[in-house]
Amino acid sequence: MWPSDHQTCTSSIDGPSPPSTPPLRHQCVATLKGHTSYISALAVAGGHLFTGSSSGQIHRTSLNSLSHHQTLPDEAMTSAGDGAVKALVASSDKLITAHQDHKIRVWRVDNTTGNRRITQLATLPTLSDRAITLLLPRNHVRVRRHKTSTWVHHIDAVSALALSRDERLLYSVSWDRTLKIWRTADFKCLESVADAHDDAVNAIALSGDGAIYTGSSDGKIKGYSLDATLMKHKAGINALSMSADGVVLYSGASDALICSWKSDGSGGMAAVAALRGHGKAVLCLAAAADHVVCSGSADQTVRVWRGNGKSSYECLAILEGHRGPIKCITVHTCSHPSSNTCLLYSAALDCDIKRQRYTYSAAHVPKSELFGFNLKQVSNISRDVAGIDAEGDASEMPKKLLLCDWY
Repeated sequence: MWPSDHQTCTSSIDGPSPPSTPPLRHQCVATLKGHTSYISALAVAGGHLFTGSSSGQIHRTSLNSLSHHQTLPDEAMTSAGDGAVKALVASSDKLITAHQDHKIRVWRVDNTTGNRRITQLATLPTLSDRAITLLLPRNHVRVRRHKTSTWVHHIDAVSALALSRDERLLYSVSWDRTLKIWRTADFKCLESVADAHDDAVNAIALSGDGAIYTGSSDGKIKGYSLDATLMKHKAGINALSMSADGVVLYSGASDALICSWKSDGSGGMAAVAALRGHGKAVLCLAAAADHVVCSGSADQTVRVWRGNGKSSYECLAILEGHRGPIKCITVHTCSHPSSNTCLLYSAALDCDIKRQRYTYSAAHVPKSELFGFNLKQVSNISRDVAGIDAEGDASEMPKKLLLCDWY
């Protein structure tokens, strides 16, 4: 279990005070062990937690069984490809995985009692796609000097995946700087956007109206439906996440910032806030309902932020306990949405998964009732942010640690 310091964290700036953000109740439910290599991808769907590791292993575990174990139960496990599982997306009866070996794999998830297997259905591009494109010279593209490949192939690690809301289309991005669109009915590659960025593409997110956003190591976010390039970060983009209502885009980068983007009213997107606080690169993001977004960083912490729906954000919690950079996080609503209770899963280079339950409400909760683990608190915030470490010493916490900038 993570340590249980009783502390809080907020952020503010000069000017009119933003509406007070409800306090957060949280508890580390379990630290799950079981992988022999670090977890590089997480997803929750259909009452199960899916994990992918740097060694290519894929686990599936019932969420109900996790409450009774401190180690990851091997309900279903398989291995595929060479290298890490880079991303996971799950639909009703399928799991789709992106891999370091340039492949995308599709799995059937069997939920039959006593037969909980993961069976591989296809590898993308499919054999028919490869055969058809291989025969026609016009389907070959130059990938480097004296080498060509068909346009349906990724030629470097597939870094991120996204499913359309109706699950009819699958989107993939890769370190080969391309964006590809696949039809899930037969997993045919419909389109490939070459040189989508000037460097490796690391992240993808889809808005509620179907707009496609990609983030790259070139420090840019591109919106394809909007034909726009979003630039505020000063380093490579590592993560993108769309709010539950599909309106707000969050980006995390190696400059340790999280930017919040919203429509500018003229068909484009504008940065409305920059969330400061992480000491190192932001590696992963997960947005939840009610303007909550969680971030994982190379500084070994997870932060929970909440906005007021406009341009004001407050850091509700800093969660410590991992012994390595946070590689991936996912948030799962564990009860009726009106209860504001979620489960947060985080995985790091220490090979552990931490399961955290948090609840926020409109009612004020005294500090004495907050409980959790190494939750840093910041009080008396005006222009500067005063910090309190685990021993009550404020000297080691930098000033303006959680200042939130407005653009």
